[in-house]
Amino acid sequence: MADDHDPDSTHFGFQRVPLSEKAGRVGQVFDSVATRYDLMNDLMSFGLHRIWKRFAILLSGVRQGHRVLDLAGGTGDLARLLLPQVTPSGGVVLADINAAMLERGRARLLDEGLCRGLEFIQADAEHLPFADGSFDCVTIAFGLRNVTVKERALRSMYRVLKPGGRLLVLEFSRPNLPGLQPLYDAYSFQMLPTMGRLVANDADSYRYLAESIRMHPDQETLRGMMEAAGFERCQYYNLSGGIVAAHRGYRF
Repeated sequence: MADDHDPDSTHFGFQRVPLSEKAGRVGQVFDSVATRYDLMNDLMSFGLHRIWKRFAILLSGVRQGHRVLDLAGGTGDLARLLLPQVTPSGGVVLADINAAMLERGRARLLDEGLCRGLEFIQADAEHLPFADGSFDCVTIAFGLRNVTVKERALRSMYRVLKPGGRLLVLEFSRPNLPGLQPLYDAYSFQMLPTMGRLVANDADSYRYLAESIRMHPDQETLRGMMEAAGFERCQYYNLSGGIVAAHRGYRF
């Protein structure tokens, strides 16, 4: 659901907090989970997140020579898939607002020998420190729901895209298969915090994860938000019964 009540507050999971506090609280979550983030992604999704991300890369349509901004890039899953598509004449900027996640991603990718054509920048999606028309593509995977003011972030992404460029948003969404929602709820609110406690010693952060998914705009609402930010030809693809959706829109 959208942030549609007090304009000076927003959602942090099921809580409402002052706008000025959300970024700090989200930062604490990712400071806590950074070292176990990749392992937990594999466990929580049964490895499906890798398939979802590869599908997003296909939708992005990037090719050699393109310059790509991967927002909320975290530990670098999308960046490592994007890089061979755009180099040697293009490049990827991996950006994240959280220093712990960015450092984790930098260390991981450099350990894999990935450095040419790759930059790392700590940046806020709502206030991107790039010139207008800097990128052929902007991607954000499982990060938009953590942004304080999503509309502002979408406008910022639109601004840094070149004419003809595209935005690709991969995010948890609303299940659309009959009977899936109650099973998904039981898994989210019972199993995720338990796994978080056992694997990452942090049940609360994974409880926030489940709650933040429920507060994120559904497929149609997010498409409308992208259109309101200026994007055209917006469409989405449901994955795994709508548990995840990939949205794409263009700047013309």
